[in-house]
This record gives sequence, structure tokens and C-alpha cells, in this order.
Amino acid sequence: MRRGAGHVLSGPAPGRLSPPGRLRTRERSTIPGPGRTDRPDIPHGSHVVTDNGARANEEHITVGEPEVRICVVGDELSAGVGDAKGLGWAGRVVARTRFPGTAMVFPLAIPGETTTAMSQRWDAETSRRFDHDPEADNRLVLALGRHDLDAGLSVARSRLNLANVLDVAEHRRLPTFVVGPPPGRTEDNDRVAELSAAFADVANRRRVPYVDTFTPLVTHEQWLADLATSGGGYPGQAGYGLMAWLVLHTGWHAWLGLPDDVA
Repeated sequence: MRRGAGHVLSGPAPGRLSPPGRLRTRERSTIPGPGRTDRPDIPHGSHVVTDNGARANEEHITVGEPEVRICVVGDELSAGVGDAKGLGWAGRVVARTRFPGTAMVFPLAIPGETTTAMSQRWDAETSRRFDHDPEADNRLVLALGRHDLDAGLSVARSRLNLANVLDVAEHRRLPTFVVGPPPGRTEDNDRVAELSAAFADVANRRRVPYVDTFTPLVTHEQWLADLATSGGGYPGQAGYGLMAWLVLHTGWHAWLGLPDDVA
């Protein structure tokens, strides 16, 4: 099996997330409550990856397991813009995931991208990175942003764009995971809520996992403090940690066929 280079190989040393907050997510458990640091208040470690953790997890790679390739397609939020650690939510999620074999994660971000632009480029970009071996485990993550609102796209058009991507992915037998848009400017909250609900409906109709990042974060003190500090509408380390927590607790491991060890 190839030991290829990717964005991240696997997760950190063993640790279980036990956040104390009580805001509900769509599936299970609760989002971490506000802490006194710049990261979520998680007793047993944080979402930040250390070199020691990365090296420790390489010991868990099992020879003979199929190589996993995951393409994360989205706007600048999927690339972790504003995160001083450079991890974003995707890097934190992968760092918390124990892949049994080699895993390569490819962030394919374009700043300001709408769902229309995403629907036009995702197939060509991901196909160049996926392994075309019949035994390969290729997967797609769609990181949906808020730029449809700025571009004046209707909710109906946004729905159709996502539906088209999911339908093509299903035709290619490509497992897909969707992360919805998080809150941004306060004046946009109602429209982002409507957009997120529309995306969730499209995904749910196709039995594709969907992470609602808007509802749990729209009134979360730590998220709002992060946005206020950045001044540019982007989260920092704490905000990306919260997004990563939501992804990890909304079907991520089940989607990968892995044990859920972050309860």
C-alpha cells in the first residue's frame, strides 16, 4: 500500500471530548460551552494538533487497509482563513480521526465561492486527486459557505446547485458529507438560517449527512467573540474548534465507518 503524502494522516493521541455546554446539536451530545481561553472548554485536550500527537497516531496505521482520500471542496472557511494555527475546522477534524490506514485530505478552497461555481468545478478537481483503483476509498466533503447570499442567488438556485452535486456524486458512488454555513454578520442571520435549512433538506432527502453549524453557533458567546475579534467575519482558533466539534459529533465517524470515540 502506498504511504502517500497528504494534508493530514490521522488523529492525535487518545482523548475523549466531554464538553460541558448544553446547546443541542442535530444528532447527539452538546456543543462546548464558552471557556476562558481562545479554544473550546474541553477537559481532555483541544482541537489543536501537536507534532507529538501526529507522530503517535502514525503508529496506529495498519498495513493492508485501503488508502482513504478525502477532498474538501468549499470557500475560504474550508481552508481555515483567520486561524493562527492554520488548521481550520477540517484540520482539527482529521487530527481527531483515527484512520486505520493511510489517509490523504485535500482542501480545495476558492475564496468567495458560491454553490454555482462549486457545482461547476468540483468534479474535475476531485477526480484528479482521487485514486481510480476499484478498491480505493474516495470521499467528498462539501463545505458550504454564505456567499450565495452576497451573490444574490435565490434559495431555490442554491438548493438546485447542491442537489446537482449530490446527484452526480451518488451516480459516481462517491460518499459525500456536507457541512453547512456558519453564522456571519448579525444582519444576515435570518437569510443564513433559511439557506442552511434548505441545504439540510436537500441533503436529508438524499440521506447524505449534514452538519448544521448555524443553529448551535448563532448565539454561542465564544463564536460571537471570535467574530468580533477578527473583524472580518471569520472565526479564529476557538471558532474553528467549535465547528470541528460539531462535525465530529454529527455523524463523521459513522460516515467513515469508524468507531465513534469522541462522545
